[in-house]
Amino acid sequence: MEISELKKILQDNGIVGAGGAGFPTYGKLDERADTILLNCAECEPLLKLHRQLLKEHAYEIMQAFHMVAETVHAAQAIIGIKEEYQSTVEALEAHIGEFPEMKIHLLPGAYPMGDEVVLIYEATGKQIRPGGLPIEAGVAVFNVETMYNIHRAVKEQHPVTDKVVSIVGEVKNPISVRIPLGTSVKDAIKLAGGATIEDPAYLMGGPMMGFLGSETGTITKTTNAILVLPKDHKLILKKQSKSQIELNRAASICCQCQSCTDLCPRHLLGHPIEPHLFMRAAAGNDFRDVSVFLNTFYCSGCGTCELYSCPQGLKPRTLITEYKNGLRANGVKAPADPKFDPVDPAREYRRVPEARLQSRLGLTKYDHPAPLQDQVANVSHVQERLSQHIGAPAVACVKAGDRVQAGDVIATAAQGLSVNIHASISGKVTAVDGTCITIQKVG
Repeated sequence: MEISELKKILQDNGIVGAGGAGFPTYGKLDERADTILLNCAECEPLLKLHRQLLKEHAYEIMQAFHMVAETVHAAQAIIGIKEEYQSTVEALEAHIGEFPEMKIHLLPGAYPMGDEVVLIYEATGKQIRPGGLPIEAGVAVFNVETMYNIHRAVKEQHPVTDKVVSIVGEVKNPISVRIPLGTSVKDAIKLAGGATIEDPAYLMGGPMMGFLGSETGTITKTTNAILVLPKDHKLILKKQSKSQIELNRAASICCQCQSCTDLCPRHLLGHPIEPHLFMRAAAGNDFRDVSVFLNTFYCSGCGTCELYSCPQGLKPRTLITEYKNGLRANGVKAPADPKFDPVDPAREYRRVPEARLQSRLGLTKYDHPAPLQDQVANVSHVQERLSQHIGAPAVACVKAGDRVQAGDVIATAAQGLSVNIHASISGKVTAVDGTCITIQKVG
């Protein structure tokens, strides 16, 4: 298949990165890619959907991965998967012989193996420069569910209308389930038997990099998980803390132990992000060395520093993110030629073990099987956002009163980086505004 043809299929079918920020996948197809990587590291605690989906649909996903490799003329296609996912590895090994350019790379059980920069180094030995893109090193990385969506689009002409979501924590029946896009968090939790506590809090996307949500929020193309927790759980309290209070705490108790920097995954790979220096400068309003603040651009936001490393319970990641966003809002960009060190020789001894991280987060008691329900759940109404991806929001092409079938285009890709949005259920369009389209099932 020609690369232009595959790009059009992916854009028309609304395929975006299903494991992170939602970058339109057609934008990743590039003939400079000598190596393509399939990311099945799944490093967020409690999440199981990617390994489950890959086990259930190993052959289809490998077929799609092979097709992408052929299309971009990649010399090798590497599946990065943790060695502990034994049943999924076995499912891959059953078919790996059919794809000569493909190999399985087993990853250690550490956080954050799913970080693109970390995964590329683990699987290929290549360092991505600070602020650089993987394609500069001849690499393109794809998520497991994204690759399955490519298979459905090419082989079944099926657009993205649903998302596999792990619903875990304080629920009766932890589950990974395929949910129509636009389903409310409240309705999604019912699919797991409902919450086991009154007035819970919701972490969307995972305990490390997720955000606080509400039951009126909706499932999007990038929703990987709903973690239901008590409102007094330490993860929830951390997410709710105020930045100014955290800055004051840093000024009073940060002891400059450097644990945040010593365990920072990007710093260990040579990137000039040093959280301890940032904390010292920010807390003391010391702007003599502006590089400390400019280097915040190289933070991946993994949360290791504040949720694992810091013995004082401070929040480097949160404060770094706030400063970084402030710099961007004022037109400041990352340095064009940043300092780039070799990989730290101590890196392999400074990995964050999954089990220890999960225990430190207070989540071990929630680590139960969450079996995959691969059939699309039945819901009565959805509210689909026009922006479920990086780039320009899609443009609504339906109006209130229209009847639609599941899979119909309801919003078309805008100019620039954008993809189509499709009806996730059949029914009647009841509302269209500047941000979303509401569909009600009829009959």
